[in-house]
Amino acid sequence: MEQVMELFEEILTRKILKKAVFSKPEDRATVKTVVTPYKRPDDAPALRAERYASDNKALRDNLPYDSAETLARMANNEFRQVNIFTTAGDIEIRRSKSGGVHIAGKLAQDAETAELSGHDKAKNYIIDPSKHAGFLTDLGLADKNGRIHDKKQAKFRQINRFLEIIRDIEDSLPTDRPIVIYDLCCGKSYLTFAVYYYFTAIRAREVDMCGVDLKKDVIDYCNSVAKRQGFTGLRFVSGNINEFEPPLRPDMVISLHACDIATDIVLYNAIRWKTGVILSTPCCHHEMSKQLAKPPKAPAPMRDELAFILDCPLPRQKFCDAATDSLRAKRLESRGYTVTTLELIDPDETPKNLMIRAVRGKTGTQACEAALAEYKRVTAALGVEPYLDRLLKEYDEKQEKRNE
Repeated sequence: MEQVMELFEEILTRKILKKAVFSKPEDRATVKTVVTPYKRPDDAPALRAERYASDNKALRDNLPYDSAETLARMANNEFRQVNIFTTAGDIEIRRSKSGGVHIAGKLAQDAETAELSGHDKAKNYIIDPSKHAGFLTDLGLADKNGRIHDKKQAKFRQINRFLEIIRDIEDSLPTDRPIVIYDLCCGKSYLTFAVYYYFTAIRAREVDMCGVDLKKDVIDYCNSVAKRQGFTGLRFVSGNINEFEPPLRPDMVISLHACDIATDIVLYNAIRWKTGVILSTPCCHHEMSKQLAKPPKAPAPMRDELAFILDCPLPRQKFCDAATDSLRAKRLESRGYTVTTLELIDPDETPKNLMIRAVRGKTGTQACEAALAEYKRVTAALGVEPYLDRLLKEYDEKQEKRNE
């Protein structure tokens, strides 16, 4: 217990705290508390504690900067896990049900002080809800005055981050005609509406946009919202993305949290349509984990080397998450895309946080072949055949037969 107190005292004395996330609460009414340093109007440092409740409300409390005793009490009595992020390294505190405390990580001796944000510093969101409340209100993200509902704050930040990433690749989109965009597995379509609004209302571009999803009731609702908002270039279609064929070749395909192999179907469709820009955030990586749980069809030497990870369920799943998306990126490279993987939003808000950004360019044949060779080497060594690869192989075989 004293060790925890001493740790917080050192962190605050050295002014190296960036953020502390208190989770696994004793009180089920609380989900977590996030503590961050900030600068008061008089330039003095202080702490902001945001408690996220199970009813989706967020409560904020401002604390003096020298609140080591308060933070230690929270760690020792109220929460069983604390992840502390500092400029000197990251620390994790775990407290067992029996009261035992384990501290993992170490603080470096040489570290800069953490930068402090201003008091209640306004976020410069691309979509300002006070000015653009119409569709946000219609979708249930904001009230009629443009205030984002507490339980929708994370979704609103996520949407704006997605728009920031789109802004970064705008130069890759056509400028001499309407931009054709498809959102596959669009769901409730918060993102679809935001992207359409960004291009038409903020960027003054003409857009032909379509959202596709299986749930007809959701699609009907989204079409009604688009009609009420006067979004004439936006429509929604109920259907299976396996069977959907776009009337126009898309300039951009987006997908937010398509589950498991649905992401592979999204990427496959975007590739065969020769889409210029692909933005996809995967979700629920189960396929590789299932394959690794079975004996390989051929020798897979990497499995033996990784047995210390693959034999443990949780580390195996984390490995599969990373390996699946890395292989997806490599397969996209083999088809002529320049690929970047990005963090979509603060990982404290969602574990589904990776964005695959792929821009189709003038990648040479040699580079594509090298990427494919690397892809084949790794998948063979792991003894896996990812779904995206199977789809592309089948497609290539059909194309070859047509050309015979």
